[in-house]
Amino acid sequence: MRREEKNSIIEGLQQQLSATSHFYLADISGLNAEDTSSLRRKCFEKDITLLVVKNTLLRQALEKVEGDYEPLYDKLIDSTSVMFCETGNIPAKLIKEFRKENEKPILKAAFVEQSIYLGDDQLDLLASLKSKNELIGDALSLLQSPMKSVISALSSGGSQLAGALETLSEKQES
Repeated sequence: MRREEKNSIIEGLQQQLSATSHFYLADISGLNAEDTSSLRRKCFEKDITLLVVKNTLLRQALEKVEGDYEPLYDKLIDSTSVMFCETGNIPAKLIKEFRKENEKPILKAAFVEQSIYLGDDQLDLLASLKSKNELIGDALSLLQSPMKSVISALSSGGSQLAGALETLSEKQES
């Protein structure tokens, strides 16, 4: 590979790393063509960009991107695939689902919500993380819950109050 091609790949990776807020490093080596194609299709369906990269080029791109990615450098051995996504827990869920039928992909590391997760043992934790939109939805439902209770109490209390006023007015007339 010529130097111009390497620089082009590094620049493309650098742009992808800057543009995406989450990425996973995985080992998909050993998957046959059919399983690899199936994994790529599932990634496409979930808006995950899957790239197989050379470790040295990925490391050079990480060094040029703003942030501290040094803990990831030790994981850049053997075959490495990068999964870029906008939602932090989707790749972990996809890997868990895919591994029900295959031994791979193996999670090497992940960069999610400004945090670095190292090793395949972090997969369950990453899958259980809530996305930003899920957290906002939870917060809104928590905020709505007291309001719903107050409105419900006022609604039911209103009919009781109206009944009491009607009874009092009937007593005064008689």
